[in-house]
Amino acid sequence: MKYFEYIIDELCAILKDEGVLLFFIFLPIGYPLIYSWIYNNEVARDVPVAVVDDSHSALSREFIRKYDAMPDVSVALQCKDMNEAKSAIGHGDVYGIIYFPQDFEQKIGRMEQGHVSVYCDMSYMLAYKAIFQSATAISGVMGAEIQRHALQKYTARDEEISAHPVEFDEVPIFNTTGGYGNFIIPGVLVLIIQQAMLLGVGMLAGTRREDEKSYFRRPMSGIVIQRRAIVQRTLGNATAYILLFAVMLAWITLIVPHIFGFVSMVHAWDLFLFLLPYLVACSFFAITASEMVRYRENVMLIIVYTSLPMLFISGISWPQSSISGFWQGVSCIFPSTFAIRGFVRMNSMGALLSDCVTEYVALWVLAIVYLAFSLIIAIRRERRLMREVKIED
Repeated sequence: MKYFEYIIDELCAILKDEGVLLFFIFLPIGYPLIYSWIYNNEVARDVPVAVVDDSHSALSREFIRKYDAMPDVSVALQCKDMNEAKSAIGHGDVYGIIYFPQDFEQKIGRMEQGHVSVYCDMSYMLAYKAIFQSATAISGVMGAEIQRHALQKYTARDEEISAHPVEFDEVPIFNTTGGYGNFIIPGVLVLIIQQAMLLGVGMLAGTRREDEKSYFRRPMSGIVIQRRAIVQRTLGNATAYILLFAVMLAWITLIVPHIFGFVSMVHAWDLFLFLLPYLVACSFFAITASEMVRYRENVMLIIVYTSLPMLFISGISWPQSSISGFWQGVSCIFPSTFAIRGFVRMNSMGALLSDCVTEYVALWVLAIVYLAFSLIIAIRRERRLMREVKIED
């Protein structure tokens, strides 16, 4: 059958093209390893911080000592004023500033609220988290101690109840490490599949644009047979991509998280059923998007400028409820949006396929829509080439 011939032809074309092979094989294998290895430590430690102490009081020095003892931060500089501290941030020596105003201890001594200002370099979110949360923790501990000292006429138990009226234990349910890796890596891993397929298919399409007439060869005469050949060629190409990336997807979603010890609560059968329409949707989406690629090199620019926006609007790095309606609509164009949302639930929360019905149905809908688009594009291209051949004759 011609369908299987097209599958073999496409696999051979992939194996013969070094650039396509790089994106189809080596990128899905190597990039997840490198990215996961970089963020394997999960949290930032000993983030350098500058301190500006205009209070010069025992209370501010106690705060600084306890803050410096926190594992996530380190007091690297004692600056005389804010200008010197800002200069240190500008030169990259520190990532944040802790500022004590002159009346810090006096306000607390008068039983007023004292203020400690925290300034962070927001370009590095892990550093911001470490600096801010450490300051909040020390502030809470010292505030409780000050409150207990102010209530000396009560018993120790009364002081404890006044400082902590409600006892609670903070137990992370899903991201148990509270780390960046378990938070963002699952979404990135799923996005890699779509982007790698776009790169490879786009590069193949760009190469074929240079010799369209030889690649899109004339099928047997007859409109019905011609359209059948177009359908078989499109489905054959897509099947070749699915076969290759099914292996890559298993590597990325099952093996890489296990290697680096990331949280993985997936159920294998549910994961297989969920990711099947994702592969199908990605293959036809890549075929459709490749129509915009005129030269091999163009696809690199498309991927570079779209990867981060695709990750952001998926709702993993920024709450979906806080994304505007327009961008939520744009996000529905990409299969990665629904795959990321569903995979994160399965991987980090132990969700079943029945818990991701919305995303599952959306992926099948996208697969059908992009299948239709890819067939329409192929038929229109075939008609255009036939007209050009007739004109030349």
